[in-house]
Amino acid sequence: MHLYFGKIKINGLHNVPLHQPVLFLPNHQNALLDPLLIAVDCKRKPYFLTRSDVFKSSILNQLFSVVRMIPIYRIRDGRATLKQNEAIFNRCAKLLNESEALLMFPEANHNLERRVRPLSKGFTRILFRALKDNPKLEIQLVPVGLNYLSATKFKNAVSIYFGKPIALQDLLVANDERITIDKIKEEVSLSLQNLTTHIPEGDYSKIISKLNATNVDYLNPIETNKSIQNKEYLKEKSILKSRTNYLKRIVYPFFILLNSPVILIWRLLLKPKVWEPEFTDTLRFALCLVMYPIYYLLLLIVFIYFLGWGVGAIVVIGIFIFNWIYVKMS
Repeated sequence: MHLYFGKIKINGLHNVPLHQPVLFLPNHQNALLDPLLIAVDCKRKPYFLTRSDVFKSSILNQLFSVVRMIPIYRIRDGRATLKQNEAIFNRCAKLLNESEALLMFPEANHNLERRVRPLSKGFTRILFRALKDNPKLEIQLVPVGLNYLSATKFKNAVSIYFGKPIALQDLLVANDERITIDKIKEEVSLSLQNLTTHIPEGDYSKIISKLNATNVDYLNPIETNKSIQNKEYLKEKSILKSRTNYLKRIVYPFFILLNSPVILIWRLLLKPKVWEPEFTDTLRFALCLVMYPIYYLLLLIVFIYFLGWGVGAIVVIGIFIFNWIYVKMS
């Protein structure tokens, strides 16, 4: 992940409880990269509630089980599948009672828009199931704000904001589950709106175009949200896109040349098959994860065959370092 992203900024990691049951509740923009990013730096080893339609074969099921992915069934998967969630909720409740960590997307869908969408009550069912087994269980809800520079373009950068844990016990209303659910959803939603850029839906198009034109720092949601609330973005002058770093312009052709086999596979074979824009970055990351070890190995073999071990190693290591520097260039 740190090789693929130009920058990964972590904020509020001290907010993550190390020994209590935790439910991570992030916003959801960038498909499978969202949970992967949190898993890399969250100091816990969470189990991931994942849409069931990715569990398409026994081989995938075994692989996903190893990386702690648990299927969750939605109405779009067929009404008959929903009954399978009972076993899933029971398993999640057991994990929380064992002080494990879970990760679930409370919006219950993904979208590239920079706003927090209405939360589903699905995640609260797991909480109530866990409390049924242990009414005094101290579950900590940790909202997580994911902020991408651009969730579909390369090179991308991201900041991850771990919010202050919300103690579930403090939100419980005796003998009134409905009000408790509303309180939980409101508390989590408000926290997420502070941890990621939140643009009101009605004015979204106007505000986002102005923010993009003024080159706002989406990696800093605190300042960006202040700009939105105080309408400071209206006072900023547009920044011409032509003010691109000249060094990057010079280096770019060399990057294309040195990585042309992988880039051609992406542009000609995989990119046209991206079924939803939200999966663009995920599919590109998967390609890099699979292809670059193969590409570097083939380069090494070719250069060793013609020029020997020493030259082969120097060339391949040199290309790797060049790519790493290019990705990290701001």
